[in-house]
Amino acid sequence: MTDRPRAWIRLPSGAALDLINPSPEAWTDRDLALRLARTYRWGGESVWPWPLSVAQHSLLVLALREHWAQTEGEPLSNEAALAELLHDAEEGFLGFDCISPLKRVLGEPFRIVADRLMQAIALRYQLPDWTAASHARHKQADSIAAASEAVHCTGWSVGEVRNVLGIDHPVLEIDPLQAIYGGQAWEPWPSDVAAERFLQALRARWPAPDETGVRDAASVGR
Repeated sequence: MTDRPRAWIRLPSGAALDLINPSPEAWTDRDLALRLARTYRWGGESVWPWPLSVAQHSLLVLALREHWAQTEGEPLSNEAALAELLHDAEEGFLGFDCISPLKRVLGEPFRIVADRLMQAIALRYQLPDWTAASHARHKQADSIAAASEAVHCTGWSVGEVRNVLGIDHPVLEIDPLQAIYGGQAWEPWPSDVAAERFLQALRARWPAPDETGVRDAASVGR
């Protein structure tokens, strides 16, 4: 036993993760995909039957970055694509998408927990460090995705996106994910669909087997 603070969550695989002292070996890829598919953006608000998941948002950001890179004649490496796909991965374990203004109010303890989770994810998937240029392009894609989701998925007006949410990036009319997956433009996917599509994208860029590395709750964090 230890007096070190712990905060365990059960994962879909039956394994457990300590949110305060996360082990990179504690989850499977499917655990991560399911958790992100069950974690909703925009406070769970939606003009559709389903809220928008962090998994679907992550795929949208990846689609934008891959499209831009292809257009510019410099396709994203698997490592760069993984960084885009997993940019919000810690939210799946925290269980909610915390907007930046709220993060500032929650303060340093929340930031430390989120950063430790992201460090474990970066170690697990060998994510590259952002460069100034790659981070700027990522933030552009993330902000365009957010502006578009706010209007098409959540019901904010374009003016509210600018004046209330403070997002100055353009709102897309064409849904980049529709060209890849079909369906109705901007419609949030059911969680099982979002999980499978996220998992497929992850495994296409991270083919290493992962199931054998997961340890049970008794051994994680020893």
